Amino acid sequence: MADDRTPILIGAGQLTQRDVAPTEAKHPVAMMAECAGRAAADAGLQARRLAEVDRLVVVNLLSCSYPNAPRFLAEEIGAQPAGELYTTIGGNTPQLQVNETAALIAAGEVRLALLAGAEAVYSVSRARKAGVELSWPSGPAGSPVVTGDDRQGMSHGEMTHGMLLPASVYPLFENALRVHYGLDLAGQQRQLGELYSRFSAVAAENRYAWFQQARTPAEITTASAQNRMIGFPYLKFMNAIIDVDQAAALLLTSVGTARELGVDPSRWVYLWGCADAHDLWFVSQRQNYHSSPAIRMVGRKALAMAGLGIDKLDYFDLYSCFPCAVEIGRDMLGITLGDPRSLTVTGGLAYHGGPGNNYTMHAIATMMDKLRAKPGATGLVTGLGWYLTKHSAGVYSAAPKARPFVREDPKSYQAALDREPYPELVDEPSGRGVIETYTVTHDRDGTPSRGIVIGRLDDGRRFLANTPDDRATLESLMAHEAIGARGTVSSQHAFNRFEPA
Repeated sequence: MADDRTPILIGAGQLTQRDVAPTEAKHPVAMMAECAGRAAADAGLQARRLAEVDRLVVVNLLSCSYPNAPRFLAEEIGAQPAGELYTTIGGNTPQLQVNETAALIAAGEVRLALLAGAEAVYSVSRARKAGVELSWPSGPAGSPVVTGDDRQGMSHGEMTHGMLLPASVYPLFENALRVHYGLDLAGQQRQLGELYSRFSAVAAENRYAWFQQARTPAEITTASAQNRMIGFPYLKFMNAIIDVDQAAALLLTSVGTARELGVDPSRWVYLWGCADAHDLWFVSQRQNYHSSPAIRMVGRKALAMAGLGIDKLDYFDLYSCFPCAVEIGRDMLGITLGDPRSLTVTGGLAYHGGPGNNYTMHAIATMMDKLRAKPGATGLVTGLGWYLTKHSAGVYSAAPKARPFVREDPKSYQAALDREPYPELVDEPSGRGVIETYTVTHDRDGTPSRGIVIGRLDDGRRFLANTPDDRATLESLMAHEAIGARGTVSSQHAFNRFEPA
């Protein structure tokens, strides 16, 4: 029997708001409050018990700006938590907050915690297009306590050369993976189509998914008006979809408190293992663009804490903002390419929907349902923030774990990751060089607009650059393998230009 201080998840609630006029749509905090009520009901508790929440965390919002979202949510559920927190940006934050909150519960510092997040990008964008002003309340004044790493995700040089939007950065990893896997352009597209077709099939069976439609590999890899190229080699059906209205909430407590509250043990889900780390912070610092030492580390640490090997897990939800995140996560965790186990329980960010920083909350909620339905099964959820930068992992089961919950301080293993060597970056390069990886970004009409290159000078030092933006150059980069292609790089006022030979 688990110790009374063992942290557990007891309730989860999800909401997908579609087919509602923008003026009738719930605003994000109202969506969170509804999910909190659903999480209470999921635990078998009356909504009034939410007043007992003593730690409340709201995941960073993109679609709506509240002065103090945690206080607003606390008022909506009638709580006065001692801790009201608002996270920094990052898709890792829901899992990170589960990990940190569980440790506080195990230490006896938190009794009942609510984690929640929501986005209403779909309603906001539709209102803007229709010229409708949304009369959503702003909530109470004041500034929330912020938790998490708030460093900017990109350097000045990266921003200068167009490495800003995720859709312009993640393709750099995917193109590097193509060469790492020994694929040609057509072979890569086949592999991407097969991977995301399987994800879409899971979303088709998920009542909370934004797109409940299974797509064939050919649909995913064929350019069309609905599936335009965004950042080579990714078409739209391979990109996270942020244009959604979705919310989720989780309730966490201890075994002892769950008994006091009368929560049926069949609702309990245990966090068997967890870990958090980050890779070398800026993309231009990475050792290479086909691996992630931090994902490898959090997987190893979380599984060791759980006392499991990767082969013993029944379910996965690997963060899936773009295919490369799934592929690198799979590789670093030691899951083989032909493994028959699904890598998602929701359908992923391209098909379930990617509500800003809060997707992983949905993954955890869905994983809870899976594990309750199969006592003794285990599942792994991963989350990441910025550009394959910040990573969190959690191993879950509805069965109690034989060993006590002891979370290792992430600082103890982060130090080793921070010491990883990486190539020297030259801000103003000049001379002969070679393309290490690259992408071509596209306008909204599908027209190629910018070539982004990460390259190496002949002496091995790394540089960032853009290519000439003429149509012939950009189309050539997409028609032929450009990694390894040589050329000349020059710099003027910290803006670098790579001319393919």
